[in-house]
Amino acid sequence: MSSPTDIFEQASKSLKEGKKVALCTIVEKIGSGPAEKGTKLLVTENGETIGTIGGGNFERGVREGALKAIEEGKSKSLRFALYGGARKDEVDTGLWCGGTTTVFIDVIEPKSKLVIVGSGHIAFPTYCVADLLGFEITVVDDNRDTLTRDRFPNAKLIYHKDFKKALREAKVDERTYVTILHGEPKHDLAALRHFVREKPAYLGLLGSKRKIIKLMEILRKEGVPKAAIKRIHAPIGVDIRAETPEEIAVSIAAELIKEKRKPKISPS
Repeated sequence: MSSPTDIFEQASKSLKEGKKVALCTIVEKIGSGPAEKGTKLLVTENGETIGTIGGGNFERGVREGALKAIEEGKSKSLRFALYGGARKDEVDTGLWCGGTTTVFIDVIEPKSKLVIVGSGHIAFPTYCVADLLGFEITVVDDNRDTLTRDRFPNAKLIYHKDFKKALREAKVDERTYVTILHGEPKHDLAALRHFVREKPAYLGLLGSKRKIIKLMEILRKEGVPKAAIKRIHAPIGVDIRAETPEEIAVSIAAELIKEKRKPKISPS
């Protein structure tokens, strides 16, 4: 039988691997039931469980509720009926123990990853706001003068005098947000060419409408699919009439939050 230590160690391991988990805890027990208050069960997003909360139909119901909560990205409480019936606000387990048990399902998400391309006057305040929001940040550039530990103390820094090689070192997956904030057209184009094929959770580009039109046209001529180009957020950020670097950083962060909290669409 798994101990609470095993449960928390597995939760930490799963989160480091980029997986969501749900920590299920019995918070109320009325009458008879298969487990006591405080008993815990960990459910990972791929359906694995660590620990036990009573077994049988009850535990299967908790697991199903946890997987649904993970999919929705919302913690919740569920009351399970153990008396051979169920009211509207209860989950019927089919058990006849004679009581009810309430389980709090706490959905815990791994840190979202953010790649910032560039380390200049827009990238720096964007890093500051994103760091405050809890993103795991990587900053990529070929400029040693601005890509420094003093400017980006909590970020992973990727420097290479060959900008394309630096881009290839940035690890991106479906939970990674990418912001292209370099400013120089050839660098922005190189970053777009690289990341548009990586299919990150979000890809945003800083620039004027004229520059964006030209860059998108180049991508189209190079055969990048229209659907991939449409996923690029350009110009980056929520329109709040931002003017200063700090205001632009806030608009970028707002768009990242908006994308992160966007309701998940379940396949039909």
